Amino acid sequence: MIILARHGRTVFNETGRYQGACDSPLTPLGFEQARKVGALVRALVQGDVTLWSSPLGRAVATAEIIKDVARLRCDLTLDDRLREVSLGRWDGLTDEEIEDLDPGACDGASRFDWFFRAPDGETFDHAEARLRDWLGEVDAQPGSHVVVSHGLSGRILRGAYAGLPKSETIKLDVPQDMVFTLAYGRCELFG
Repeated sequence: MIILARHGRTVFNETGRYQGACDSPLTPLGFEQARKVGALVRALVQGDVTLWSSPLGRAVATAEIIKDVARLRCDLTLDDRLREVSLGRWDGLTDEEIEDLDPGACDGASRFDWFFRAPDGETFDHAEARLRDWLGEVDAQPGSHVVVSHGLSGRILRGAYAGLPKSETIKLDVPQDMVFTLAYGRCELFG
């Protein structure tokens, strides 16, 4: 079973900046969310467990809190395949700053697919391939696997696991205070 969590709320989340490949620290609410997720993980984990995280600081900080609260006795494994989708030169910008930098680049985009329009950002297909690679490797291993990722990456992981098309995958909810269990071909919200 894979237990998938998103990092806690960050300063950039609060200020409307898109993080992508850059980083932002957890807020007090983000620390509280990570502790809540740790309690959920503690209730779910049985037997052998591994703990995985994106190498970005917000995910690592969340994973360390989860490990402590859930009393996990395993090492934290950082895996670059779990990182957030890069928005290229849009990383760290607000909607207004993106429009100033690249006028009209998001015209006609939905509130979900614009992420993949950055001129030098990561494509959906590239992100999905790296996340499918991680998923194929870990899903074949026995035991429980706790993983901390991000909003877009978490959506793509769940969509890949459930076999959803891109149009449905990019619309999946991404709470920061709950977890998803991926087991037996199903994704279920817990919390």
